[in-house]
Amino acid sequence: MAATDTTPSATLAREATGHQRIAFIVMAAVFALAPLVVYPVFMMKVMCFALFACAFNLLIGYVGLLSFGHAMFFGMASYVAAHASKAWGLTPELAIALGTACSALLGFVAGSLAIRRQGIYFAMITLALAQMVYFFCLQVPFTGGEDGIQAVPRGRLFGLVDLSSVAAMYALVLVIFLGGFALVYRIVHSPFGQILKAIRENESRAISLGYDVDRYKLLAFVLSAALAGLAGATKALVFQLASLTDVHWSMSGEVVLMTLLGGLGTVFGPVVGAAIIISMENYLSQLGAWVTVVQGVIFVICVLAFRRGVIGELGSWLKKPL
Repeated sequence: MAATDTTPSATLAREATGHQRIAFIVMAAVFALAPLVVYPVFMMKVMCFALFACAFNLLIGYVGLLSFGHAMFFGMASYVAAHASKAWGLTPELAIALGTACSALLGFVAGSLAIRRQGIYFAMITLALAQMVYFFCLQVPFTGGEDGIQAVPRGRLFGLVDLSSVAAMYALVLVIFLGGFALVYRIVHSPFGQILKAIRENESRAISLGYDVDRYKLLAFVLSAALAGLAGATKALVFQLASLTDVHWSMSGEVVLMTLLGGLGTVFGPVVGAAIIISMENYLSQLGAWVTVVQGVIFVICVLAFRRGVIGELGSWLKKPL
């Protein structure tokens, strides 16, 4: 029988894992039961953007790479999935898979160019590439230009389950979100994730230890792009719409805000941040353009009062990593 590691660090790691598993069960239960008291389409939007924020957090929170162009992956997958479903008649699972694959491929191309630089230069390259993708989507015929792709059919999942049913669509989005979240969690807590954290903390030291830093950063970038694409493709089927808003630079800024507000580098922070931002947009919509001002004020207050984000501060207060 193998001996159990009883060192303080090992004990803390086991406790943290236990707390995170409990938090995951609670989160899954909340999302599963939420349609009983909240509008289901609103909750589906929260889950899509929560997955998008988790994908972004994988890159900035655990690798230290700030991307200002993640909307290109979210939006491109949205367009591809919508077009595949409407024009080609693909089933929803194939449309989502195709959109995710296209974002992963785009992530490989963009990442191969961007990871050659660091800091603000990396951020500006991703922003420039995202603007190129935006103007591409504005000009090419299949995206519908400023009108976007409307009336996207949800179809039948595996040819059996009719997704025009809100309950069926909600169940699919819930499975995709929980699966994507679990994948991010596994990546972060794997040996690969530990190497990513080492690169974030001290890239020069990681290089001196013999790690091919650029290869690890590129793989993390592609994984992040694929998960962002998965969120975008799912969102296109939920709202039966793909538009320029999905690929606009403001969408990249919005996911940055979600991640920072929830807690940068925390597992559950992006989910909480996405829920807060989407709730504000939904319940403060009567304020019109002032919603942006209110968001800015709340963001400034949170940055000053909760420097580690909502979940970061909560975890620090409870002394339990979340």
